[in-house]
Amino acid sequence: MAFYEVYSHPAVIRYRTSVCTKATLFLVIVLCLTYIPPLLVAFRSQGFWLKQSSYEEQPVVRFQYQTLMVAATSTQGDYVAWSTFPHLNNMLGPSLRIPAVSVREEDLNQDGKLDLLTLQLQLPLRNTEEVYSVQLLLTFSYQLFVSVVDGSSPFASAYDLENIVRSYQARNLTTVLSCPMPVWTVGRAAGSPFELNVEIRYPVEVTALTLSSTYRPGFWETIKFAWIQYVSILLVFIWVFERIQRFVFQNQVLTTVPLPAGKPHLL
Repeated sequence: MAFYEVYSHPAVIRYRTSVCTKATLFLVIVLCLTYIPPLLVAFRSQGFWLKQSSYEEQPVVRFQYQTLMVAATSTQGDYVAWSTFPHLNNMLGPSLRIPAVSVREEDLNQDGKLDLLTLQLQLPLRNTEEVYSVQLLLTFSYQLFVSVVDGSSPFASAYDLENIVRSYQARNLTTVLSCPMPVWTVGRAAGSPFELNVEIRYPVEVTALTLSSTYRPGFWETIKFAWIQYVSILLVFIWVFERIQRFVFQNQVLTTVPLPAGKPHLL
């Protein structure tokens, strides 16, 4: 009659000894070498305690339709300007030029958050005028409702670009338009306006969170980051020393009394 295996399970063998023996000392040394070195390795490899973290987030950006433009028309300081602020426009006098403006914001990936701003501005000029440089200020909301331009102010200093940029950079949170790639094309036909085309993309931002020296992280916050590093190293040590113990006790390198599980035995 042929036989086949219907069930199997590992046999447990217990190795017993008294307290004051070499086997007990060996076990204490193995436990110390298993659990303490991984802690030292994780701590000395930097990053054991949470000090800096970062995350990516798509900002909610909205164009506020607040614009200030100054175009230099000569090298002697002549200029034309326009803004969406009535108080400033009243102070410009003959330097005021009202352009034709079109603005479009698009959600390219259909995630409910805008990704792109396209602005086209046509500034009317006299045949004798040329544009040498342009300063353009556009305001956006970045989930912040503090305007950088006081549109209700009747004073010219409130619309000075230098003051606006200085006060903006003094805030705790700022955004930067990076990698500008301006292209200036000359050769405007007589009677045609000066055209300004702007394309601004709203990328995913990487926000870094740095903990100050006075910050004391809570217990669970510390454990969440430190425990993962410790356990990942500990598993390797457990695997190695488990096989060392098995070899020592199975081959009776240190004298112990082997006893199958479930059978009582008195030393």
